[in-house]
Amino acid sequence: MEELSRSTAAEMETTIDAINDDLLHNILSRLPALACANAACVNRSWNLIITSLLSLPNLSSALSINPSLQDAVNEAVDKVLSKPIRPKFAIASVGPSFSLQQAHQLITGKLGSRIPIVTLISQGIFGCNAVDDEFKEVQWQFIENDEAHPDHVNENHGVLLTVGFLPGLKVSLIPLLSKTQGNQALMIDELVRNIRECSSSVSGSASPVAILLFSDHETDMKPVLQKLDYAFCQETVIVGEGGSQFLYQGEAAVDHSNDAEYSSAAVALSFLRDTGNPPAGVGETQFHVVLAPGMTQIGPTYKAVAVRERPRDFSTWLTAKREAQVESLDGLTMFDQIYDEYGGDLYCSALYIGVSKRRKCSIGKEKASWIYLQEFHEVLRGDEEYLYVNGVGIRSGDSFQFYLANANATRDSCNNASNNITRLKRDLDHQNAGCSTYKKSVFGCLMFSCCGRGEFFLQPILDCSPFVDNFPGITFSGTFSAAEIARGDLSQYRPVSEERSSLRCCLHVYSTVYLIMSFTPESPST
Repeated sequence: MEELSRSTAAEMETTIDAINDDLLHNILSRLPALACANAACVNRSWNLIITSLLSLPNLSSALSINPSLQDAVNEAVDKVLSKPIRPKFAIASVGPSFSLQQAHQLITGKLGSRIPIVTLISQGIFGCNAVDDEFKEVQWQFIENDEAHPDHVNENHGVLLTVGFLPGLKVSLIPLLSKTQGNQALMIDELVRNIRECSSSVSGSASPVAILLFSDHETDMKPVLQKLDYAFCQETVIVGEGGSQFLYQGEAAVDHSNDAEYSSAAVALSFLRDTGNPPAGVGETQFHVVLAPGMTQIGPTYKAVAVRERPRDFSTWLTAKREAQVESLDGLTMFDQIYDEYGGDLYCSALYIGVSKRRKCSIGKEKASWIYLQEFHEVLRGDEEYLYVNGVGIRSGDSFQFYLANANATRDSCNNASNNITRLKRDLDHQNAGCSTYKKSVFGCLMFSCCGRGEFFLQPILDCSPFVDNFPGITFSGTFSAAEIARGDLSQYRPVSEERSSLRCCLHVYSTVYLIMSFTPESPST
């Protein structure tokens, strides 16, 4: 009997050893993340294959609309970990009917305390359902009229979880703090210094590869983005969403949610080029940003004359004059002028002014330099005295133009985004021509879309189509947001003069931002 057991064991060992590496690679690549980690301990051969699998770029995402928070988290976590992955960061969006605190605790409990995790309440989510793998769009507390497309799901529960491993990059979480007492000032310079120090220690460069931002709904991100755009080199990608409640964890980050002196106004996931003993053949992860602005410029150019800021209600009252004219104009007069050109009902559309600003900017005691930017302010109303807009920071002498968000601009922006992503795909195909191995490939996309764009489409999935149609089967996840962050200029807005196209613009409205991730393996000759 003992001899039979030994013989059986020997046969099993021989059978396993007889499996060639390609077949073994195929088998192990189908294991869930935890089972894959355990299998790495079997022997040296398995360990080498699994180490190779876990070194590949990976973005994994899943959505659950289960009404139970516990079950929704379990479904999403089980799905994103259903294949080999070594998560280096996680982003979770939950519905407003769920407790943010409980959701964060459940997700961090599942994924552990060693990776940066941001949990937020967004306006809605896009992604593949963890149960049936069907692509789903869920928008919370927005589409309430009878004209909404029946495929829209208007429920207040749901979880979208995205985890990622990006070869060659280290992910660090750094909060933007605000003093809760006294002046209640945003500590923007400290945020910049912390990102610079962290990036320098990891990569030797003060500028990270990318920054993914999430801000509180009460935080004015305009001054934050001014300094981030000024402080980091133009190659640093900056994207994200504003206007969300959030919680976070990170190895070196302290959660100030219960701090009496400070609060967290925003949080930055910084992606840093890891130059500290990288593994051989790690390759390069790159980010590509495509912006689909949903507004179009209308009317003439104005210049602010009398400007009254109202910090208490975060608004500005102003009069203006047209360029090369002396007469000051009130809000109603400006409305009449742009109505003559547009010919539509302005009161049924989203109306903004894009203000061109010339400001001095510096970090700490550094020498200040001039920056040139455009920022959008929502038009609240107009009367025979003033034009009333949301936000502060406008000065007398600033020029501005009106921008209108409507169905045509939104659809045009979606088509333009599709063309830009198609162009990116063709560029990759051209670079890969003649290469049988070591091809550059896209492995994932994060999308941030204005919650108001769905009102124009009245049907789901349209904002997803530019990426999904070009890269079917590639991981895609997205959220509806109250404000879209994308570092860039005005060149994507139409029409825009050549002079204004170079103005910096980082905070957008009625827009969609696509953050596309690609990977280039290191060739043997490198």
